Amino acid sequence: MLVLGLETTCDETAASIVRRGGDGPGEILSNVVRAQVEEHAAFGGVVPEIAARAHVEALDGVLSAALSRAGVTLRDLDGVAAAAGPGLVGGVIVGLTAAKALAVVAEKPFIAVNHLEAHALTARLTDGIAFPYLLLLASGGHTQLLAVLGVGRYVRLGTTLDDALGEAFDKVAKMLDLGYPGGPEVERRAETGDPERFAFPRPMFGRAEPNFSLSGLKTAVRLEAERVAPLSAQDVDDLCASFQAAVADVVANRVRVAFRMFCERHGAPSAIVVAGGVAANGQIRRALQRVSSEMGARLVAPPLALCGDNGAMIAWAGAERLALGLEDDLSFAPRPRWPLDLAAAAPGAKA
Repeated sequence: MLVLGLETTCDETAASIVRRGGDGPGEILSNVVRAQVEEHAAFGGVVPEIAARAHVEALDGVLSAALSRAGVTLRDLDGVAAAAGPGLVGGVIVGLTAAKALAVVAEKPFIAVNHLEAHALTARLTDGIAFPYLLLLASGGHTQLLAVLGVGRYVRLGTTLDDALGEAFDKVAKMLDLGYPGGPEVERRAETGDPERFAFPRPMFGRAEPNFSLSGLKTAVRLEAERVAPLSAQDVDDLCASFQAAVADVVANRVRVAFRMFCERHGAPSAIVVAGGVAANGQIRRALQRVSSEMGARLVAPPLALCGDNGAMIAWAGAERLALGLEDDLSFAPRPRWPLDLAAAAPGAKA
């Protein structure tokens, strides 16, 4: 089964061709990603209107490159998938409209993919892991702990009550004038910093429900930065290292709680999986590896190229759904918000 996937939910224009041969790992035939760092750098974050326009300008070239590198044509495909949300609605419209047009022209099934589900299923693309498994989904816009029971079957165990993990990294970077994108720069500066210099709080540490709250930690960083100002390069390094250490401790604690909750409700998971842009952070990966070892579980983290937004995860999710006979009508509308667990009751929490 060959599926084309298009991703345009934020500031990456991506297209990929993936082959699904069965229950084992899939094969990525091409995965082309065009980032928009230069377009947004001057603003310190993603500007939705600029992002949507950049998707329009880049998509034809990205799509052509993906087909060429895979050595296939539209007629060779078994389906066309696109991320239909959640995300910036202007960008979502671009990819969704293009995918529908391609499906009509090639007379192929169309699959509307939940961007979060694509992250959730990436471990099956790369490692072929079996259901059920525990997922930490951590990105700039989303932080959730989920029981992944099957395609389309997700139970949210915990979520963030304010900032997402990636959002907190980016806000700290902006606070310290580290530029955009901020998360990777915080990690780079932390490498030469002292993680014990600043005693930052570990919000929600030890709570019975595996939720996150990061706004207090972010405020603590701001207050310490103001206290020691003007900041030297070493001050910045130490702030980044101490902040990152606090985040890693919180993540480890929250995953430990979620693992026990998962076992009580669903039995032992086949693995602990981390996905999303924050999964690229080395210290967080190491913290999760320690938790996995403690719990006697396997940790599955995607290759760095598949941590951020990409077309391969969209194509794979489309292939997983298509294998179950699931396809969508061309009237499918973009969804700026689209939680994985529709039954989760979380007043005031981010979906």
